[in-house]
Amino acid sequence: MLLRCQSILKKSISCKYLSTNAEPTASIADTVQPPRNARVVVCGGGIMGASVVYHLAKMGWGNDIVLVEQNRVGGGTTWHSSGLVGVFKPSLAQVKLTKSSVELYEELEKKGLPTGWKQCGSLNVARTRDRMTLFRRMKAQAESWQIECEVLTPEQCKEKCSLLNVSDLMGGIWIPGDGVGDPYETCLSVVSEAKKLGVRIIENCTVKKVNQSNSRVTGVETDLGFINCEYFVNCAGFWARGVGQLSEPYVKVPLHAVEHYYLHTKPIPGLDPMLPVVRDQDGYIYFRENKGRLLAGGFEPVAKPAFEDGKIPANSKDRELPEDWDHFHVLLEQLLHRVPSLGSAVLDKLCNGPEAFSPDCKWIVGEAPEVKNYLVAAGMKTVGIAAAGGVGKATAELIVNGETEFDMYELEVSRFLGLHNNRKFLRDRVKEVPGLHYGLIYPFHEFQTGRNLRMSPVYPKLREAGAVFGQVMGYERPTWFDPEHMEEQDSQDWSTPYRMAYTNTYGKPPWFDFVAREYAACREGVGISDYSSFTKIDLWSKGNEVVEALQFVCSNDVDVPVGSIIHTGMQNKHGGYENDCSLARLSENHYMMIAPTIQQTRCKVWLQKHLPPTVALSDVTSTFTALCVMGPFTRTLLSELTDTDLNPRNFPFFTFKMLDIGLANGIRTMNLTHTGELGYVLYIPNEFALHVYSSLIQAGEKYGIKHAGHYATRALRVEKFYAFWGQDLDTNTTPLECGRVWRVKFDKKVDFIGRDALLKQREEGVKRMYLQLIIQDHDHETDQWPWGGEPIYRNGKYVGMTTTTGYGFTFKRQVCLGFIENIDENGVHHKVTNDFITSGDFEVDIAGIRYHARANIHSPILPTKHPDKERDAYQATRIKNNEDLNVNQIIKAV
Repeated sequence: MLLRCQSILKKSISCKYLSTNAEPTASIADTVQPPRNARVVVCGGGIMGASVVYHLAKMGWGNDIVLVEQNRVGGGTTWHSSGLVGVFKPSLAQVKLTKSSVELYEELEKKGLPTGWKQCGSLNVARTRDRMTLFRRMKAQAESWQIECEVLTPEQCKEKCSLLNVSDLMGGIWIPGDGVGDPYETCLSVVSEAKKLGVRIIENCTVKKVNQSNSRVTGVETDLGFINCEYFVNCAGFWARGVGQLSEPYVKVPLHAVEHYYLHTKPIPGLDPMLPVVRDQDGYIYFRENKGRLLAGGFEPVAKPAFEDGKIPANSKDRELPEDWDHFHVLLEQLLHRVPSLGSAVLDKLCNGPEAFSPDCKWIVGEAPEVKNYLVAAGMKTVGIAAAGGVGKATAELIVNGETEFDMYELEVSRFLGLHNNRKFLRDRVKEVPGLHYGLIYPFHEFQTGRNLRMSPVYPKLREAGAVFGQVMGYERPTWFDPEHMEEQDSQDWSTPYRMAYTNTYGKPPWFDFVAREYAACREGVGISDYSSFTKIDLWSKGNEVVEALQFVCSNDVDVPVGSIIHTGMQNKHGGYENDCSLARLSENHYMMIAPTIQQTRCKVWLQKHLPPTVALSDVTSTFTALCVMGPFTRTLLSELTDTDLNPRNFPFFTFKMLDIGLANGIRTMNLTHTGELGYVLYIPNEFALHVYSSLIQAGEKYGIKHAGHYATRALRVEKFYAFWGQDLDTNTTPLECGRVWRVKFDKKVDFIGRDALLKQREEGVKRMYLQLIIQDHDHETDQWPWGGEPIYRNGKYVGMTTTTGYGFTFKRQVCLGFIENIDENGVHHKVTNDFITSGDFEVDIAGIRYHARANIHSPILPTKHPDKERDAYQATRIKNNEDLNVNQIIKAV
């Protein structure tokens, strides 16, 4: 049967156009010469560019907008898209953006404009128990994301789609709100509406250069003339990376094209026009009804890069790629297995239409960090129609209002570094990225390609110690240590890390026992951890400008004595966190900022927007190796290696000193750990890193020093109820909501960003609160674990969602951090008080099973085998006073 299908397909006609089965020829351009002036120039006439100009026009900017397209509108990848619109996405932000897209298409249909929108629902089927666990997690999450869905048995799957072979299925999940659309028709409809509102459309117009002055867009050079403009929007699809290189400095838009296949049958008599979209993700495939035919495709585990030289033809015919039957074989075999009747269908054609993917399989949106007023909306990875409506609206809001109602920080182009835009890196990474679409993504997923890019000087020593590596921002970071299997290492092979981190389960992970030992060392002895990936930025000025600027940017008071460390948020005007960091005052006019690893580009952009030119900023992330030693014996250990008195009266908590350690000098040493344990973080000039590391290991032997990976330090901070940016804190979360009001200094003389919003919230009360939940009746050996995103219930009513979770090795319980709200039956939000939390009976839903949980609103003081008066007094006083402690307070408490 398989050979017969291949034979028929090989004789079929070549690929043309999915939506209309004919190349789009009708031009809707109203001029051939671009105007001399415009407020906004949008590059790219696909559905994304169309959506951006439409929403800008609806906001009143129609007469000031020009859309330029190198070919014909809708002639990029829009015409060969599958048209699937699935609302369930990996994050709430993407869910909201997709819902906005659906609202747009429904609105256009009501106006009588063709979009091809059809709410036929979608059916995802499962072959494995783990896939069914994922579906049950999705079902639980659907409560908070307000998505209607239902978990089905194999028999119920058959009832939804009679074409299915269900003999090997475990079940499925039904999402009735999903549907399909016609991207090409939608694109033309949206553009026609935009034209009515004054937008000018220029076809067959190629962008040659994007000009800027003082790091701000000033104009666009095209082959038809120059356009002066204030804003430029790169919606160029898989040309977006090349368009990004048309400015100086380059704007990084890391995308790479891969071959992507669409299978079309001839019309099938009796085919239900409301056949749901069916996804068999374990088989990497999907299919849908399309004008009486079946359209099928998939996302193979190992994709095939296209246009590896970076030269992508503008003409659609020149972009047609030949069929590769050997490569497509894996998808065709799975299609025939899942839909046996496909073997007897008359097949029309196989379309090889390339698509572009980002290196992390997420959309790319927002303002470019390199040039102001340069925005990007690209990398929609075959689901442009699902993203276009929401992303177009969000982009328009950013231009007109300077902000958007959508919290898109995880999708912003500023999440990337320059290394992510390297073409060889993209070529390798894009081989595995498309497979993530349908892959079974377990907790803490790690990419296998593009590894060993950024490594601290102690990386070889960590490998020798048995490190199992994860990667963040290109940095190899130990996740746990497995010294029992060091003999597996090939010391000569540096093409990949010794071992890559994995979890591969939703239950008890394979690294549990290793992490337990590392956790115990940090709590009871000495642990050493590599913090080198943290973002490190130096800020200084000749005069007092850096202090004044940071006072404006930070919500805490940073005008502290030299040698002090301040933990502070950098809020936006709504009070939300744009950054959460530690600032060490090295001298009167010199600070060192430590921020989350994922903030390396993003926080620099935020600072550059708000700091005056008299303040110098230098990214020193790659200049220093950071080693954290933590545990009750760390002071004794470090005292053996330095002449400096480390007594808390001379070197208290949250202070900084420049130490000599071993034979090395100039070690920036901070008395904190970011995990709540006693200890120090040493910022070591790279040339001294191996010496300091070796000295610590050698001196630490008598104290039983052990390496601790990221998973152990994560467990420590979750148990201590510490929030992290990007996991718990985001641009919509305020310090008052997460119990950090004591880090906001309203009485400092500077009117810092977000002060008014926070004062108003303090007066009205918070309607969302961060809490810690200790699950009471959960068996960590046999039950499914919480991994984040679980619904929280109070007295049987949904109230919120977990953010970060982990096993508490001291509690011997699962620990969940998350936010809850107080919403009545009418949907009205009320204040969340301590009484609301302490009086409630809480549960956490893990894959469909609810577990009772005890709620904490303050950081717990954990018992230890080695009590320490200094640490316990510090924690107790902080909780009692609910405020920052200065050096005198800590000494007095001790």
